[in-house]
Amino acid sequence: MVKWVKNSIPEPERAKGMSLMDVGTIKKVRDFHRSFPQYSVTPLVRLDNLAVELGVGGIYIKDESYRFGLNSFKALGSSFALAGFIAKTVGIPVWELDYETLTSPETKKKLGEFTFIATTDGNHGRAVAWAAAQIGQKSIIYMPKGCPQVRLENIKREGAEAYITESNYDDTIRFTAELAKNTPGGVIVQDTAWEGYEDIPGWIMQGYGVMALEACEQLRELDIKPTHMLIQAGVGAFAGSAQGVVSNYFGDADPVSFVVEPHAADCHYRSVLKGDGSIVTVGGDMETIMAGLACGEPNILSWDILKNKSDYFVTIGDEHAARGMRVLGAPLRGDPRVISGESGASAMGFLTELLTSGDLAELREQAGIGKDSRILLFSTEGDTDPDNYKEVVWNGKYKS
Repeated sequence: MVKWVKNSIPEPERAKGMSLMDVGTIKKVRDFHRSFPQYSVTPLVRLDNLAVELGVGGIYIKDESYRFGLNSFKALGSSFALAGFIAKTVGIPVWELDYETLTSPETKKKLGEFTFIATTDGNHGRAVAWAAAQIGQKSIIYMPKGCPQVRLENIKREGAEAYITESNYDDTIRFTAELAKNTPGGVIVQDTAWEGYEDIPGWIMQGYGVMALEACEQLRELDIKPTHMLIQAGVGAFAGSAQGVVSNYFGDADPVSFVVEPHAADCHYRSVLKGDGSIVTVGGDMETIMAGLACGEPNILSWDILKNKSDYFVTIGDEHAARGMRVLGAPLRGDPRVISGESGASAMGFLTELLTSGDLAELREQAGIGKDSRILLFSTEGDTDPDNYKEVVWNGKYKS
């Protein structure tokens, strides 16, 4: 079962968070990423046969499993956040930093010794560990309970200390924030923002925005303007960055957007349902296979964008994410394969339900979805838990 709500929160003249995702600024962030030897533009995959099967004009999905060799998009955010922190610490504009300057012994000497500390379900922590290693700094990563061992080991392989806690995601963030305060040279690096902690998550969101900018430009090269966009949300940093960049890029022609969450971690859905613009948080274990989306407290920077610019907020079950993994992993003949993990495939799982379920006919009609619709999605991760990926795709785990 899918739950959905149309966003009825009044939009101000301009959401203040939109300036954070200004297209010109994100192009400069991309110039920073282009200086990395590992950087390349990730594919925008056309699923033409699936589009015909589902009765729409086109389906396009950004495949982030290729990003920096880390199997997810997260390093776009962590690398630019560390650059922002370094630039602020040594007193230079961040635009003066490129990979060579960032990783030079001279920069490290000016900066001194720091320990970057983060909470993660796997992908963000691995990206922080990787980025810290690039600049010769330490990292300590904590994961909420229930995270698979393989993700812990991937983080350790990037040179970090890493541990799994007995707390949920949001409580683990509170623990790491306190740890950073009490660690000499400790710096917390999270893509969620709260009052008094906005610089680093803002830089992370701008880093994430490069993915959306690439997608917009790839669509433009195909002479396509998307009519609809699906974006998954945990704390909302990715969703807010994508919404901000795409809306800024297309202006008045920006696509109708859907924000997708798990039933168990539906803080954005509940906040929109409340309808007054304030945040509703979710607690408890938030058990879902969509580990990257199992977050109960929205990022205040991204929420400012989403509550004002996104059109629909939906929640899905694990069976929908699993279906998305299978649809992408076993495509129709002639369509490319996309290896997408549980969180990465969530939007595709929702899309297949949206376009085929009689229960969602009203939503399709309201959102104006039809045979000419061109739909943009983002697969934000590959098979970051390979054993579970096989259980889902090969053995039919979480079958609806």
